Amino acid sequence: MIKTEKFEDGIIRCAWCSSSEIYIKYHDEEWGYPVENDTRLFEKLCLEGFQAGLSWITILKKREAFRLAFDNFDINKLIHYDETDIDRLLKNEGIVRHRGKIEAVINNAHRAKELIAECGSIAAFVWQFEPQHPENRIPTFIAKSEESTALSKALKKRGWKFVGPTTMYAFMQSMGMVNDHGIECGAYQKSQRLRAEFKRPKLKQ
Repeated sequence: MIKTEKFEDGIIRCAWCSSSEIYIKYHDEEWGYPVENDTRLFEKLCLEGFQAGLSWITILKKREAFRLAFDNFDINKLIHYDETDIDRLLKNEGIVRHRGKIEAVINNAHRAKELIAECGSIAAFVWQFEPQHPENRIPTFIAKSEESTALSKALKKRGWKFVGPTTMYAFMQSMGMVNDHGIECGAYQKSQRLRAEFKRPKLKQ
């Protein structure tokens, strides 16, 4: 079960977000709520890749710097990045300066363009991997799942980088494909409602 606690404002939240105001805002306004916008999804995929081996709060604090550095994760701009851009990014103290992860963003932008051409959208592709019968699912903290492993394999097959099963499970939590708010958390029912109202995108025929 997910541990929850009552915060100073009287709201019960997942205990993991108690360490920082930026964490609380992220928990209350984003985490676990369904996303369809491809730019937001691509950003989440990239930032989850940067998080590998680090804490999420580190990435969250740097998110605005990442957005500035990577043209707001606009795929159509990122596909034109070259070695000059990589050198520029490696000198940017506001982001995580890891060559492999930076190169993965550029590579994945190209792969995203291919995916959109094939499937219609990133959203249509990734939402295929939503667990079946999610209404019966008990929120839990696990490193990976059968579905995140399948998503990871599918993306890797298409040439994506830094999309391992653990990274993909964190992505699925973030973009609302699973609701891992604790049942007593004030955001749990909001996530359930938004997920119930959410119209799943369909693959291009």
